[in-house]
Amino acid sequence: MKGMVPPDKAGKASGQCYAVVHVPGKNRNRFSAGAVKVVQDRAAALATASPDNQKYAALVHGPSKSSEGQLLYYLLDWLE
Repeated sequence: MKGMVPPDKAGKASGQCYAVVHVPGKNRNRFSAGAVKVVQDRAAALATASPDNQKYAALVHGPSKSSEGQLLYYLLDWLE
């Protein structure tokens, strides 16, 4: 995918996954691993999300290791 760091081969689950992302708003397309909680499926992401607490359900890709050595997740889609 253009603009994405290649998946980390040493990572456990590099690829597409459902998650809850803790961010101030939905204006970013990549997130540090500390802001992402991977969940089992779409229903779990939607059930865990809390927009009032800045926690949003999303479909993400990752983790990928950046050139600075940080683990990142990339937004594929916000879930509603």
